[in-house]
Amino acid sequence: MPHIPRKATALLASAVTVCLVAAGAPAEPLGIGDRLFPHLGNPGYDVASYDLSFTYSGTNTEPLRAVTTIDAWTTAELDRVNLDFAHGEIDSVELDGEPAAFTTAGEDLVVTPDDPLPSGSWMRVTVRHTSDPTPPEGRETGWVRTADGLAMANQADAAHLVFPGNDHPFDKAMFTIRVTAPNGYTAVANGLATDVDRKRAATTWTYRTRHPMATELAQVSIGRSAVVRRTGPHGLPLRDVVPGRDRESLEPWLAKTPDQISWMETKVGRYPFETYGVLMADVSTGFELETQTLSLFEKGLFTEPAYPAWYVESIMVHELAHQWFGNSVSPRTWSDLWLNEGHATWYEALYAEEKADRPLAARMKAAYGASDRWRAAGGPPAAPKVPEPGRKIGIFRPNVYDGAALVLYALRQEIGRPSFERLERAWVTRHRDGVASTDEFVALASEISGRDLTAFFHPWLYGEKTPPMPGHPDWKPAAPAPAASTG
Repeated sequence: MPHIPRKATALLASAVTVCLVAAGAPAEPLGIGDRLFPHLGNPGYDVASYDLSFTYSGTNTEPLRAVTTIDAWTTAELDRVNLDFAHGEIDSVELDGEPAAFTTAGEDLVVTPDDPLPSGSWMRVTVRHTSDPTPPEGRETGWVRTADGLAMANQADAAHLVFPGNDHPFDKAMFTIRVTAPNGYTAVANGLATDVDRKRAATTWTYRTRHPMATELAQVSIGRSAVVRRTGPHGLPLRDVVPGRDRESLEPWLAKTPDQISWMETKVGRYPFETYGVLMADVSTGFELETQTLSLFEKGLFTEPAYPAWYVESIMVHELAHQWFGNSVSPRTWSDLWLNEGHATWYEALYAEEKADRPLAARMKAAYGASDRWRAAGGPPAAPKVPEPGRKIGIFRPNVYDGAALVLYALRQEIGRPSFERLERAWVTRHRDGVASTDEFVALASEISGRDLTAFFHPWLYGEKTPPMPGHPDWKPAAPAPAASTG
C-alpha cells in the first residue's frame, strides 16, 4: 500500500477551489498561497512518491536527461494537474500510462487529462525532460556545479528548477533516485543504495528513502568521489562523500560524526532516519545545507586554517540537528522556518558550550543586543520578510538563526530547563515524519509547561521589538547605529 504522508489540509482548503478549472479556460499557474513563496506548491493532490532518474554526460555545464514519475492521490476533482517546474525542456508527459496534453504557465507545468480526475483517485504522472545545471538569468538553480561534478542545493524554492513536483515542504513524499554517470564518477543520493548496475561505459546507482522527504531536501552528488563508510550509534550505517584525492586528509573530520550523533541523541532522542553522512563538495556556495541523510558542506570549511576546530564541529552539529528539526519535522509553511534554524542554531551553540567552553548565555546576550536590528532588517522570527525574487536563500537572515535561538533561550528561562527539555523531545517525537507549525509548537509548549504560553510567545515571535529577557533584566538591546550624515 502506498505511503500517504500527513498533509497541511487546512492550508489546502482555501486554495483547492481554484484547481477546479473549467475545461476550456486557459492554463494558469497555481500555488498554495504560502506567504513567502505564494507560487510554490499546488492544490488538488497529495504526492505519495517520486521516482527521479538523471543521466549525467560527464560535463557539468550540459543539461542532464531526466525522467520524473509522480504517484499521488487527488484531493479534489481535477480538470488539470499543475506541477512546479521551471527550468528544463519537456519532451513528453504521460498520465496513468497514456500520453497527455501539457503546457506551461508561469513556473508551472500544466497537464490536462482527457477526462477530469475524480477526488480521491490515484494518479501517476511521468515527465521526460532535461534538468539544466546552468542557472537561469536572474536567479539560482538547485544544481551546484562542483570542481568535479554536481550536487543539489534546492532550499528554499529551487527544487522545481531541477525536477517537476509539488515544491513545498508541506507535501512530503518517499523518493527513489537513479543516477547514471560515466565510469570514473560516483553518484550518491538521499537514503540507502538499493542497486548498482555497472555497464561497459556507465554505471547506474539507485537510492531509496525509508522516510518521507520534502522536495527542498533532495540531494544528488555526482563526482570523482570516495564514499567512506562506518557505523554510528545503534548500528546506524554512515556514509560520507568526499573528493577522492582528499579522503585521507578529511578523515579526522569524518570520524567525528558518530559521537556527534550520540550527543544529539542525549538531547532529543533517537536519530530519525535510516542513514547519515556528510557530503564535502569542492565548491564555494557561502552556505552549508541539511539535505536529508546527506548534509552538504563546502570542503573549504574543513581545510581553511582560519576556522577553529570548535567552530567547524559546531557547524557540523547544526546541520545534523536539522535532521530532527526541519527534516523529520518539516515546516508547515515557510514562515515556520524559525523552528528549523532556531533549533539547529540552539544545538550548535549548546554543543559549543559543552564541548568547547563557549558559554551559551554569552552568545544569547550578544544576540539580544542585536535582535531589534535583526527584526528591523528581516522581520520578527516567525514572520520573516519576503525574499527578493530569484534569491532562494533570501529568507535565511540572522532573525531566523540566532534571533530564533534567542526565543528558545527565553522559553527555557520562562518554563525552566526540565520542561524545556521535555518539550524538545516531545516535539520531534510527536511530529516525526510530518509537518508542524508555530501554533503547534506554542500549543505543545503550553501543554508541557502546564500553562497557556500564548501571551509569552506572541511578542517574541511577532513583535517589532525584542521583549525583556526572563531572568536577565540587565540585558538591553544595542542602541541603533547613528544615521549617516547627508552633509
